Amino acid sequence: MMRNKRAMALTAIAISVAMGATACGGSKGGSAGSSSDQVTKGGTLVYYAPSDFDHIDPQRTYTTQGQNIGREIYRSLTGWSQSASDPTGAPKLVGDLATDTGTPSNGAKTWTFHIRPGVKWQDGTTVTSQDVKYGVERSFDPDLSGGPQYASQWLANDKGYKGPTKSGDLASIQTPDASTIVFQLSQPVSDFNETTAMETFSAVPKAHDTGVTYDTSVYSDGPYEIKSYTKNKELILVRNPQWTKAVDPLRDQNVDEIDVKMGQDQAAIDQLMKADVGEAQNAIIEDPIAGTDLTPFSQDPTLKSRWHAIAAPGTNYLAINTTTVKSLQVRQAIEYAINKQTVRGAFGGSAYGQYATVFLPPGTDGRQASAAPYGTNPTGDVAKAKALMQQAGASNLTMSLAVEATPTQEKVADAIRDSLAQIGITVNIQKIDRGSYFNNIGNTSNKYDLIWADWIADWPNASTILPPLFDGRQIIPQGNQVFSQLQDKAAEAAMDKAAAEPDAATANQEWGALDVQMLQNDAAAVPLVYMTFNELQGSKVGGLTDDTVLAEMNLAHVYIKK
Repeated sequence: MMRNKRAMALTAIAISVAMGATACGGSKGGSAGSSSDQVTKGGTLVYYAPSDFDHIDPQRTYTTQGQNIGREIYRSLTGWSQSASDPTGAPKLVGDLATDTGTPSNGAKTWTFHIRPGVKWQDGTTVTSQDVKYGVERSFDPDLSGGPQYASQWLANDKGYKGPTKSGDLASIQTPDASTIVFQLSQPVSDFNETTAMETFSAVPKAHDTGVTYDTSVYSDGPYEIKSYTKNKELILVRNPQWTKAVDPLRDQNVDEIDVKMGQDQAAIDQLMKADVGEAQNAIIEDPIAGTDLTPFSQDPTLKSRWHAIAAPGTNYLAINTTTVKSLQVRQAIEYAINKQTVRGAFGGSAYGQYATVFLPPGTDGRQASAAPYGTNPTGDVAKAKALMQQAGASNLTMSLAVEATPTQEKVADAIRDSLAQIGITVNIQKIDRGSYFNNIGNTSNKYDLIWADWIADWPNASTILPPLFDGRQIIPQGNQVFSQLQDKAAEAAMDKAAAEPDAATANQEWGALDVQMLQNDAAAVPLVYMTFNELQGSKVGGLTDDTVLAEMNLAHVYIKK
């Protein structure tokens, strides 16, 4: 998933190893999640955001920020539980809206879930299996694009299906009664119950679905409901009076209100959080500290107790559009030419993360940690890049580069432009409003040559990284995640083989080898940095945990200290 944010089975051991590898970069300070504080009820949590969410509609959101705030409003079939008493511990997959993590049958091609009794919508009506079915079905509607495509990828007999309002019933989702839902898959998926932790598998009441405008009127079966939502300005969540802790194993309802305030520059937000006065004491940020602030902030001992450094299971990268930059040698030249040192410097330096040499991030099973197809020197290899440009017969090229219109991203763009200028490529920087950035670059008709992006695994497996980003069969006109628009049939066949491999260790090796092969054979993306997200909380905020799935501060147990 995009930050702005997963298929082979993982054993419990594999999950704990993968999660533990990221959890070690968690909260540094006592008040950032201490179990010794007295949990109190009431108050308003202030959430500073530099821009609006792309979506909070559960079937459309595919950013970590959208998903993190969304799960305070709605619930998915399964979810990742994290104890408030162990804020940096490994999350555990549990039933959320479902009573448990599901039952596979038919060789893991059929999955059955039972809806937890007593879960209510905000109007007091009961959440049913039909509500879940409708929610998943609407994710197929092309007018509601943007979310993950696992449902359309794996559900049987879905060809040509365009959602419940256009195509009616989807036979591969069955609801024999109001508390049972059965998914018939086109192939064995032994970790499908991890897929169902994605917001796609959230319920939506048909009577309250407003289609493309559902973002601002999402109906709640979680602890909070929408009081008001003014796009690009403010989202206010208040307690859902129909929610009860007795039927929610993942969340608490400690604060009275969550007030998301949008539109300030990230650097200005950083300064508010550093000062820690007034409402900022009750506040959090869920976007990383701006690059210009990161080094001095990370070295400031007065911020230690409020600091979260969350190592993300993801990669910051530059996608190369293979439909416009058609020469493999030119793409390989770009791989060698990019100075990752200056790029990382724009993001804030070493505190931001490690230099990337392959695409799969540390902690991914099967990752070839010693591989470096384009070398280990973070400043690049301009000589090799120039030689490849010469071999390609390419000179005086001009390319467009899409980045978010933020001060940090503009410095990143400058670093990329300066790197490519050394090999005869002129870069025209296209700055795009941050709130609409991923919708914009996800439109294949825009045809940017170079696209900045980042990706966090939907759950800890390479199968949730390489296929969503490089499987050409998943390219869609709007809501596309394959920004390189790569079409590599051999790589797609290798993905299918790894996904069908019953032995997890063998599959992991295949994914790791494919990662390196695609970098060498396709050069469709330049892996830049393996990310650590550095965030701050106010001094009166308690109960936050470091979510190593989303690489966010988890709001499930948050409270305001008296």
